[in-house]
Amino acid sequence: MAEERRPRARKSSTTTAPRSPRAGGAEHAARAACRSLEGLIGHPTEGVSAVRRDDDGWCVVVDVLELPRIPDTTSLLASYEVRLDQDGELMEYRRVRRYRRGSADE
Repeated sequence: MAEERRPRARKSSTTTAPRSPRAGGAEHAARAACRSLEGLIGHPTEGVSAVRRDDDGWCVVVDVLELPRIPDTTSLLASYEVRLDQDGELMEYRRVRRYRRGSADE
């Protein structure tokens, strides 16, 4: 009897090493900025409000939960500007804004 052959399963992209922001674009730069900032300041990131490419790499604005409160609309958040080099390494960060979750931009 002939042996039945099954097609080999392809490796998923999640098992490969993460690409640098240079290779992966804005999405990879945003993820790298969130990981780096969380590790440094110890506050959870809420999301990314801006990503832009510049001459030296990437500038990402990351929103962070700095002080959770009840009700949630009174929690304090902050926006941090995170600069990454071409390879996704953190060059600098700074807090540019602090605000209550329930407040609107003026």
